[in-house]
Amino acid sequence: MKKVIISRIAIICCLVMILCPMFVNAATYTYSIDGEALVSPDAYESYRTIDSSTIGLEVALSSPTDIKADKDGNIYIADPFNNRIVVLDKYYNFKFEISKFTNMNGISGDSLKGCQGVFVWEGIETADDGSYINEKYIYVADTENMRIVIFDENGNYLRHLDKPSSDVFEEGDIYKPEAVAVSSSKRIYVVSAQLYQGVMTLNDEGEFCGYIGATKAVYSLFDVIWRNFQTQEQREASVQNISSPFNNIIIDDDGFLWVTKVPPADEAGSAEAALTNKSGDYATVKKISTSGDDIMKRNGFFAPMGEVAIRVRASSASSYGQTTGISDIVAIAIGDEGTYSIIDEKRSKVYTYNQKGELLFAFGDKPGNNGAQIGEFNKVSSITYQGSDMIILDAHTNSFTVFRRTKYGDLLMTAIEHNNDRKFSLAIEDWKAVLQRNNNFDAAYMGLGDAYYRNGDYETAMEYYKVAYDTVGYSAAFKLWRKGFVEKNIIWVIAVPVAAIFLIGWLFKFAAKINAKAAISGRRKTFKEEFFYAFHLIFHPFDGFWDLKHEKRGSVRGAIAWLGLAVLAFTYQAVGEAFIFNPRGSMSSVIMQLSALLVPLLLWTIANWCLTTLFNGEGSLKDVFIASCYSLAPIPLIIFITTLLTYCVTDTEATFISLIISVCYVWLGLLLFCSTMVTHDYSLGKNIATIIGTIGGMAVIMFICALFTGLFTKMISFISNIITEIQYRS
Repeated sequence: MKKVIISRIAIICCLVMILCPMFVNAATYTYSIDGEALVSPDAYESYRTIDSSTIGLEVALSSPTDIKADKDGNIYIADPFNNRIVVLDKYYNFKFEISKFTNMNGISGDSLKGCQGVFVWEGIETADDGSYINEKYIYVADTENMRIVIFDENGNYLRHLDKPSSDVFEEGDIYKPEAVAVSSSKRIYVVSAQLYQGVMTLNDEGEFCGYIGATKAVYSLFDVIWRNFQTQEQREASVQNISSPFNNIIIDDDGFLWVTKVPPADEAGSAEAALTNKSGDYATVKKISTSGDDIMKRNGFFAPMGEVAIRVRASSASSYGQTTGISDIVAIAIGDEGTYSIIDEKRSKVYTYNQKGELLFAFGDKPGNNGAQIGEFNKVSSITYQGSDMIILDAHTNSFTVFRRTKYGDLLMTAIEHNNDRKFSLAIEDWKAVLQRNNNFDAAYMGLGDAYYRNGDYETAMEYYKVAYDTVGYSAAFKLWRKGFVEKNIIWVIAVPVAAIFLIGWLFKFAAKINAKAAISGRRKTFKEEFFYAFHLIFHPFDGFWDLKHEKRGSVRGAIAWLGLAVLAFTYQAVGEAFIFNPRGSMSSVIMQLSALLVPLLLWTIANWCLTTLFNGEGSLKDVFIASCYSLAPIPLIIFITTLLTYCVTDTEATFISLIISVCYVWLGLLLFCSTMVTHDYSLGKNIATIIGTIGGMAVIMFICALFTGLFTKMISFISNIITEIQYRS
């Protein structure tokens, strides 16, 4: 009896292991600021999969390309290989299909051909009697027939719009509409294959109005040079080879267009850069205004362009990052509360963002060796929202999967809704509840920061923005917190800068007195006099470097002291800058900063001395080293102050700090220039040539060092292998 029970338990365990993958959603995740995938609770879970047999179609779907849902929940599927639009009710039952019709010219045998896109227009129109009626029209991108066909809500043909005519069209232009969107005023926007000029705009009568949102062309260095030798006709023709068209389009309730594209090979590098620098020029997803401007917000850690792990394969056995390269975004859908979702055809994944461009969640994958799991797709081709449900179309399996929001997803959307509705107290509670379920969710910390900020609690908002690495939000909250602080502590705000200015002025006066006494003392200079001589030298470089060498106003110990102060200044800058300037809290040791400063300083000193020895330079190696170290004096004097000032400025005022630091480096460069000229007693032209040669000499020294390091390493390895071989043979 005991053996029977054990055998039954073993059988049940095996069945569980076999069947569990069939009911497990592909992992949901977000990304950290460092591009690491963070597992997240499921915001959506699979509800059911609908295929042709479920719908009850006599002719099965074949590689469907587009899916849309109207406000009543009806579903519209573009089935180009069967030349039809399939219409379902909100329960996914077959209603009718649009295929053949009698057109406005009385041709009864007219039909759709290769229709790749569909759009449902819903709005209010004025009837003949002056009353208002709700209307619904179905716009079909009849690709192979090169036209837009319009039907009523029951699939009855109304009219069609052929290729518009315009003087701006180039000879041989191909018009094949792949996607269509219509505004509330019935302005029609068309995405056509090979249409590199942007989105085509038509009025309700099909007349051409212009292009908007043209993609930016990519030119290689060869293209730039070659175009100078081309004729005007050749230049215009070459544009088609370097611009990329959009592949899909939707329009939101505010009339803004959302477009997607797959970057060609020559744009891949620019698109990858746009993922991190968040530039809209080469972004694969854009939000375009009616004037053609890209107004998409990209405030997340990465631009809303799909996958972040695009280069390195994941080290774990998870599905993250298993496909390399920028995402191939083929469709986009607008969800609740300004959220939107995009799909990556390359990875069969879905990425959902809020209206600020912050990633809320991502899920999906291609089937593995164990077959398709729920939430995995062979080839995603389109996406739409049916209320709060998400519907994803799979062109390979000729089916679509309905995903329903989980409790976590509902909580997430409620938090966003309360933020949008300015119910900040409720939003705070919602975001805290979200963090209880997903404490690695940076967007929740940003949401809390937004809620506290709009509720007037700027100090708490700054704390949450800091946790989420949100420098923009932190800066906005800090600006208002700073205003309140100044109002409450106006006396200290005035007194501290005045005291600092007075202290700096006293320091320079003190240094001037020491330098004045040292100049006439006629004795050997003390360390204090050598150290404070830098305060005179930085303002009087020609006299200063002359006396530094000939009057022995400086020394090696004084030079090392200023070198040490410069290292400490850079170390303090690396670890002590405010959050806006160092959001990741990057640290740097004294040893690292010493290496970063000492190595180029020694390279400069050696290369300059070696070169000037050949060209009658009067300075010794010691003179070059001392003069170079004293030239570093502006660094500690300025860097310490600017690092403290980072705690007093916002992100928009950060350019002021950057300007001061730039002045510091320019000052350093001028001092090095003067030190070389005076130390070696060179003319202006010879000094310029010497500095250029010194920089080249530094490169040569680095190359030689790298070469000898490689040879030494190989020599050690060779000797080690010989010793090992002898040990084994003995």
